[in-house]
Amino acid sequence: MNWLKNQISKEVWSPYVAGILLGIVGILAVVLSNSLLGASGAFENLAGLIGKAIAPLAFNNMYFNFVMPAGITWGVILLVGVFFGGMLGAATSKSLKWGKKDASNSDKQWKRIFGPQTWKRWVLGFFGAILLEYAAGIAGGCTSGLAISGGMLLVPAAFLFIAGMFASGILTALIIYRKRY
Repeated sequence: MNWLKNQISKEVWSPYVAGILLGIVGILAVVLSNSLLGASGAFENLAGLIGKAIAPLAFNNMYFNFVMPAGITWGVILLVGVFFGGMLGAATSKSLKWGKKDASNSDKQWKRIFGPQTWKRWVLGFFGAILLEYAAGIAGGCTSGLAISGGMLLVPAAFLFIAGMFASGILTALIIYRKRY
């Protein structure tokens, strides 16, 4: 038990421990909820829920009634769990900086490349998340749905996606940071 407590309190986890725990979570998700891990649809479920409350006629269509039903779904619960799990992980490793001065822009590399302005990080993060969600919708899934759940099921497309994701991440870092990192 002390070993697990020691692992959880680390700021950077062993990839082996993280992989084993993720595998356990994936198996528990299937056993307990009969659903795979995947979160991008949760945003669409919430958008449909809000949309039906604001403009019911506009959101009364095939997509929000059958494909991505509006409401609190398994994906929404998973998304909330990921948020609070991340907060709990940061708290147990004593790296939680929520609400502290300069908490959102403490990365020295970011400051050196883009400057110390916190608003830049928030704006780029916000629009990057919108772009990622839009791309996930076009692809019909998200990183967690395709890479993690597909990888657990040994789906060949998952491994192609993972290779493409890493290659595009490396290329993006080279374009953005150039030789400055």
